[in-house]
Amino acid sequence: MSGDTDLIKLYSGRILELAADIPHTARLEAPDATVKKRSPLCGSTVTVDLVMRDGRVAAYGHEVKACALGQAAASVVGGAIIGCSEAQIAEARDGLKAMLKSGGPTPSAPFDGLEVLRPAAAYKNRHASILLTLEAAAEAAKTAREAQSA
Repeated sequence: MSGDTDLIKLYSGRILELAADIPHTARLEAPDATVKKRSPLCGSTVTVDLVMRDGRVAAYGHEVKACALGQAAASVVGGAIIGCSEAQIAEARDGLKAMLKSGGPTPSAPFDGLEVLRPAAAYKNRHASILLTLEAAAEAAKTAREAQSA
């Protein structure tokens, strides 16, 4: 029963609020890059569209089909990503991974809202879903940069 109680605590009110209010859920009509990521473990999928201007995210849209934890991560990312550079996105992805897998610090602002997911570190089977949005966004930013410099 203790495991069930811990899992219920994991889905805190704040995580559920974030999951219920994901920003930028409309796909972009003419993105510079689109990346779709899927977690083979749970089947969660995220598709990210973005437009980069002067090395920063100028427009962002995503479609999220994930558990509440993956949705909460997507909500934080969606609310923070406009104006970010490719390097900031990659740093946030790496920081989130370290936070979940090795107790690292919370990703720095503007992605510091990901702190709400720290309790999920104990649930390794949820990590892939939580990481999907930042992994897709980092890949999309890299793809957009490469296409623009070609």
